[in-house]
Amino acid sequence: MIFVVETDDVVRSALQFILRDSNEIGTFASLDEALSKTSDGQPDAVLLGLSLVRNDGGRFFAQLATRLPDVRVLLVADSATDPLALDWIGRGAHDVLGKPITVDAVRRKVNLLLGREPMPTRTPAQLVNAVP
Repeated sequence: MIFVVETDDVVRSALQFILRDSNEIGTFASLDEALSKTSDGQPDAVLLGLSLVRNDGGRFFAQLATRLPDVRVLLVADSATDPLALDWIGRGAHDVLGKPITVDAVRRKVNLLLGREPMPTRTPAQLVNAVP
């Protein structure tokens, strides 16, 4: 199961549409709404809009860690290099999905996040050159 927690209705609907073929999806406009549904089942991943953590990220990630300790978090940001999103990698988030979102990018990020595909191996030079 994957939770999509995003305040933007269009982005939330697009992510649901892209992922629904091979995943059970729950969509929510707030983290509190999503957490209230965890009694129905624990998600394997949460796609979390960066706008939700912009002002109070510590509270959001503390709640996720307490209520869903094994969940994998993919931040949805305007850019894959957004400084705030990158700051949360390793402090609650596991990866960043930059906009504009595409079918292939979303499915690939989610499959990597959930271990359905092996992580690509990159040399340090490739990693440095990948960041604009």
